[in-house]
Amino acid sequence: MQYDPLYHPFSSKRQTVYARNGMVATSQPLAAQAGLEILKRGGNAIDAAIATAACLTVVEPTSNGIGGDAFALVWVNNQIYGLNSSGPSPQSLTLSELSKAGHHEIPKYGWLPVVVPGIPAAWAALSERFGELPLTKVLRPAIEYAERGYPISPTLGYYWNSAFKEYSNELKGEKFRYWFETFAPRGRAPEIGEMWQSPDHAQTLQIIADTKAQAFYQGDLARKIDQFSRTTGGFLRQEDLSSFQPEWVEPIKVNYRGYDVWEMPPNGHGLVALLALNILKGFDFSTMDRNEAYHTQIEAIKLAFADGKKFIADPKNMTLRVEDLLSEPYAAKRRQLISQKAALPSPGSPDRGGTVYLATADSKGNMVSYIQSNYMGFGSGLVVPGTGIALHNRGHNFSLDPLHPNCLGPGKKPYHTIIPGFLTKDSQAVGPFGVMGGFMQPQGHVQVIMNCLDFALNPQAALDAPRWQWVEGKTVEIEHQLPEHIAQDLARRGHDIKWALGSGGFGRGEIIWRDEHGVLAGATEPRTDGCVAAW
Repeated sequence: MQYDPLYHPFSSKRQTVYARNGMVATSQPLAAQAGLEILKRGGNAIDAAIATAACLTVVEPTSNGIGGDAFALVWVNNQIYGLNSSGPSPQSLTLSELSKAGHHEIPKYGWLPVVVPGIPAAWAALSERFGELPLTKVLRPAIEYAERGYPISPTLGYYWNSAFKEYSNELKGEKFRYWFETFAPRGRAPEIGEMWQSPDHAQTLQIIADTKAQAFYQGDLARKIDQFSRTTGGFLRQEDLSSFQPEWVEPIKVNYRGYDVWEMPPNGHGLVALLALNILKGFDFSTMDRNEAYHTQIEAIKLAFADGKKFIADPKNMTLRVEDLLSEPYAAKRRQLISQKAALPSPGSPDRGGTVYLATADSKGNMVSYIQSNYMGFGSGLVVPGTGIALHNRGHNFSLDPLHPNCLGPGKKPYHTIIPGFLTKDSQAVGPFGVMGGFMQPQGHVQVIMNCLDFALNPQAALDAPRWQWVEGKTVEIEHQLPEHIAQDLARRGHDIKWALGSGGFGRGEIIWRDEHGVLAGATEPRTDGCVAAW
């Protein structure tokens, strides 16, 4: 991959990091260093990914927690593997139950959007199949941060305070008391630079490590989740937890500019990124001015989301095959719908999410693209008493249309927004990449891949580049770094352009590329507290 190593569309005062022995890239420096520590202790990229992920539940609880879901793409021995550890809805949760509760849509908070958490099972499954160190050693850095505490970083402090303000207005009732006791014990969010610790979280992580996550699904932790659910009007039961197993699945791909771009299959919406890239590969961006390039990207994303929102669901409920949606004839047909003017597709209105992404690589050639989330920041607003387990609200993405494949139903996995990405060329790993952020994620994947492969940007520049985000209809949000003349041209083409006040909604990503000599090139976001730890 050829690129200008010094070109930056706008200065983040960061450069691509190069190393040979190992690398961890994620949104929080303490978590990245925890993963690097595991590499130096003899762990591989998989061990480092688990350690980093566990640490992120402690040092970035505004975006993820033990009670969320996870997906991973793992490169081992020149082969790619996919792990889907997203949980299904409770068996007792039905449309009629929702109606009885007086709801005409799935709320953001409380028990109704809570599905089975998959994160602990993901750590155990990755460790058992590919790890080299015991889970007790791999989770130790996270346990120590939870026990001893750590200082709040700037981006973390901002989102924690925002969540506290929102939850203070939205979360009413006894069942939400434990969120405030856990995350705002002083009656406020912790301040930037203030020390924070969570002994309940530490104890829960230790139990997960000691039992290889079994206690979360069949033991003491499962019983505590069940009891909390029963006494506060929830639907989640110990039987739902005990029957859950993460799934090893076959990743999906499209070939773009000679590279294979890999994503997880549904119920995740990595398919949206591949649908867009399949459309976009029919255009020659080397001869296209940047105004038209932005317009074409936006139109392709809109078409991809129109299909994604219609068809993506729990795989057993999908009405079309992935291979049919990614076929060349279908891409050509969709490509013909792009004109010089903004079109009006008809998917739903995307929401924003709360997610963490990480990438790891070791000197043996192993690489991991991993993502986990509680969704919408802290998630459902429910914390299991005495455990530090903040439960996610991923069920908010279910449809209530009985004819839709993503309709709410017992034991179904919802449409999922968190997606890890991976790049290969000629059956050899180039490396992991990802951009977290709810419905921004496939849009971020497309922009980062095109920045690297179409516009020859180095990894850091590819992440630094100003982003756009299609929201709904003809509405497109753009970052303030985007040149004014491009925004004006998009408006003339019929796009409803909204200048974003900040960069919080445009995702936070990481990249690790490996060259033919085994040298690693890593980058992380200027939009977060991110760090590339390497040696």
